[in-house]
Amino acid sequence: MNVLDPFAGCLSGIGNQHRRAMRKRERENPCDVCGHYHKYEEGEVCGVCGHRVPAALARPIQQCSAFPSEIVKDFLYLGSYDNASRREILKTLGVTHVLNTVPTCQNLYKNSFTYHCLQDDKSLQFDDAIQFLEKCDKDKARVLVHCMLGKNRSPAIVIAYLMKCKGWRFLQSYQWVKDRRPTVELSPAIHQQLLEYERKLFGSSEAINLQPLLPSESLPSFGFGFPKAGDTSSAPMFNQPTTSILERSIPNAFGNDFVFGAERNIGQRMMETNAFVVVPPNASETPMDSS
Repeated sequence: MNVLDPFAGCLSGIGNQHRRAMRKRERENPCDVCGHYHKYEEGEVCGVCGHRVPAALARPIQQCSAFPSEIVKDFLYLGSYDNASRREILKTLGVTHVLNTVPTCQNLYKNSFTYHCLQDDKSLQFDDAIQFLEKCDKDKARVLVHCMLGKNRSPAIVIAYLMKCKGWRFLQSYQWVKDRRPTVELSPAIHQQLLEYERKLFGSSEAINLQPLLPSESLPSFGFGFPKAGDTSSAPMFNQPTTSILERSIPNAFGNDFVFGAERNIGQRMMETNAFVVVPPNASETPMDSS
């Protein structure tokens, strides 16, 4: 018994260290649901209460990122209040100006960034916001446009800016922003405001159902030659009547008397056989160019 006591004490010490390590890890990264430590991201069952994340949610898509979405390269960023609160990340991106679209959101770093805050919490002042963005663009400054979640108000401002300064229609501008920030969800009220702003800019607008937008509707790259929404001259035409390849005029290699099927006579079969014999070109024929 005395011989086993040292080993028992050693095992006891290892067990205590393991429990302390588990408690430390639990304090550092507990489960968001049950509060105990277990690898809930991987679907592991909690050893304390038996909690397990459903398989469908075991590896959720990260809906919130510390980094804002880049809408216009090296100029315009779109994000949430959480993005706006991360000063070091904004500094790393080179952001110097912040457009706050929510009056109740606090401007946290007035000594580090130039802020512009919209004052109406119900209706968006597109022209006021666009003037600020145009000044940022003229000064070669990088700007973050944000609201609370970066889903509704701030995307609407960015869409309005693209319509006003790039000459794009609403659907083109919306799809451009949606491709770069998939979490965008415009409310019916904001959607209506944007359609009215489109009517103000272009003289007309069309009621558009934003959902669903198929991947095939993605737009060309940001830059030159961007088509207008109503311009169908450059769009490919599908389902148009075309001539079948079977109806095209194909030279008859076997002559007009060639007959398919079993009705072919022996002479015609000999002609078919001879058709595969290579005949040297005569002096009047020119070989094909292989270049």
